[in-house]
Amino acid sequence: MVLTGLLFVFVTCIVRYLGTDLPAVEAAFLRYAIGLVLISPALLRMFRRLPSNDVVVLFVSRGLIHAGAVFLWFYAMARIPISEVVAIGYTAPIFVTIGAAVFLGEKLYFRRIAAVIIGFLGTLIILRPGFETINIGQLAQLAAAPFFATSFILAKKLTQRAEPSAIVAMLSLFCTLALLPAAILQWRTPTSEELMWLALTACFATAGHYTLTKAFEAAPITVTQPVGYLQLVWAALLGMVLFNEGLDPYVFLGGGVIVAAATYISHREAKAAHRQVTPPAVATKA
Repeated sequence: MVLTGLLFVFVTCIVRYLGTDLPAVEAAFLRYAIGLVLISPALLRMFRRLPSNDVVVLFVSRGLIHAGAVFLWFYAMARIPISEVVAIGYTAPIFVTIGAAVFLGEKLYFRRIAAVIIGFLGTLIILRPGFETINIGQLAQLAAAPFFATSFILAKKLTQRAEPSAIVAMLSLFCTLALLPAAILQWRTPTSEELMWLALTACFATAGHYTLTKAFEAAPITVTQPVGYLQLVWAALLGMVLFNEGLDPYVFLGGGVIVAAATYISHREAKAAHRQVTPPAVATKA
């Protein structure tokens, strides 16, 4: 999950660099179309053994939902600072935790609830609602959060029925198909440089989705999500170094709260998992 965060921050930096010249929906479409080419071997292997109808429904549903989220994210990313995009995106784990409890039957232990609440308070420190004007980029990212949360929950559910490579391949396929009509309507022929950067975006993002799916396969979703808070650190630093985005003290104050919560929950859950898999001394002698 830590590696996933780094990969997605690299994606964020590239999209921020591309700016608003290329329509958001076209940029999102090209990213997934290129990703589809990268993952095509896994897709071809999957078509040799077709999944059941209910799994296909999950694939299609996730692709459509994720396509909407990605379009909103691309739109926001070109208009507001990187750290702000990541900070607003931290509302997604709240929806993920609730959804995981409701739809996946995962238990909400006190430590998990506390980590989500503390992480959300850290996000409020960063955004300072009521003190800063909310713009359309912030609204787009806020709207994307529940869509991403739903996509993550479906990905977690799919790990019980399909291989990680197949899950990523089907996401690329259905996101590409879902974004195609709108991309055609707003099409502007991209330059060779834009295509190069979008190809690199596809590489990082496809790898990120694979590591994300592996994380969901290895642990409960409410355990993996708090680690995603570490993205704020990388995003703030890269925004400062690459784009001269100012060092907002509230971003680092809120980030410190978020990272503290993420570190604590990860440590406690790791200890709990160790206790569950380590047999008592008597059992080891049996």
